[in-house]
Amino acid sequence: MSNSLDIRTLKAGTAGFDAELERLTYWPEERQQELETTVRQVIADVRARGDAAVVDYTNRWDRRQARSLADLRLQAADLQAALEQLDPAVVDALRRAAARIETFHQRQLQDSWRYEDELGNSLGQKVSAMQRVGVYVPGGKAAYPSSVLMNIIPARVAGVQEILVVSPMPHGEANPAVLAAAAIAGVKEVYAIGGAQAVAAMAYGTESIARVDKIVGPGNAYVANAKRQVFGQVGIDMIAGPSEILVIADGSVAADWVAMDLLSQAEHDEQAQAILITPDADYLKAVAAALAKALPSLEREAIARQSLKDRGALIQVASLVEAAQLANRLAPEHLELAVADAEALLPSIENAGAIFLGAYSPEAVGDYCAGPNHVLPTSATARFSSPLGVYDFQKRSTIIGCSARGGSELGRVASVLARSESFTAHARSAEFRIKSD
Repeated sequence: MSNSLDIRTLKAGTAGFDAELERLTYWPEERQQELETTVRQVIADVRARGDAAVVDYTNRWDRRQARSLADLRLQAADLQAALEQLDPAVVDALRRAAARIETFHQRQLQDSWRYEDELGNSLGQKVSAMQRVGVYVPGGKAAYPSSVLMNIIPARVAGVQEILVVSPMPHGEANPAVLAAAAIAGVKEVYAIGGAQAVAAMAYGTESIARVDKIVGPGNAYVANAKRQVFGQVGIDMIAGPSEILVIADGSVAADWVAMDLLSQAEHDEQAQAILITPDADYLKAVAAALAKALPSLEREAIARQSLKDRGALIQVASLVEAAQLANRLAPEHLELAVADAEALLPSIENAGAIFLGAYSPEAVGDYCAGPNHVLPTSATARFSSPLGVYDFQKRSTIIGCSARGGSELGRVASVLARSESFTAHARSAEFRIKSD
């Protein structure tokens, strides 16, 4: 084991800084021709052959011997058995996290509303839940029970009646914590399938699987590409890139705390990104030393070390004001304000998936149990995207109910505008409602 550290150290405002930052944060979308073609073929095959195609691909890629999709469906007893066999401490933690996630997301519920204008017209918005949602849960090393809760509970709070979970289980080996989390979240329909074939089955339906309205949940490059290809046929949550953390620090939080916060993302995978921004040059050196010291103690040391080497950075700025400006430019998935007065800095932050305030709010509690969703925009998409929430599972329909007077008055306006656009039928339709003086 080595206590050396290979990570970029940059200083804002110096020659070449912007170009180096651009190279560091650039993440190309997964669009290899071979991958695109393979996914397109799988989707077409599932559309054509339904269950049979899903079973064939699952047997081939997950090394199963299923004869039908019924062989790949988990029963309620399977979920309950996983719940009963899991370490009671883990079950208790999952239940506590689920309760907090539900409490937070209850506050996101939107209600329908109506009002009457001066012409007696009734106008408003009707909010209703989607009927059926599909949740993709990765299998193998990337199987996270916390993601099960984060994707399912907001849908249930929104009022979604049918929630389908798909999760690949190579060799038939299920992750007990994932199944237990599904049981706690109240899921009743679970299939041991994954990959592009599972996405296609959810998007278009098969003999056994009814099509869904929206697909959420993370997956590998094939899953992400499949979600992109079926978008429009169904809704999707987002195309997520590697995990990210950006920490703004002023030196008031212990360097080893911040170092471990950075490593909490670096250990995700080699493409994850961990960045520290501080105006304190000595503190930057202290965090670097703490990173080097902590790395050998990690179970995923090699992954975290590669992440820091390829995509990590320690950046010195002139002030916290400049730090906030740089953070808004990077629009990180996770942003920690490890400063003495986080509330004072918060108004300066415009672009971030989730914001963690102060020394006692590590990103890790957001991943598991704080309550807010950990499905967050990555790759600077926090400039225009939001965390997954109840609103992602609700639809909004506008309501227009004109009175006789309102139909007449608005008809006059609509007629003029329609004829200015050469839409004669529009104009005449409106004119039928106009009362003669």
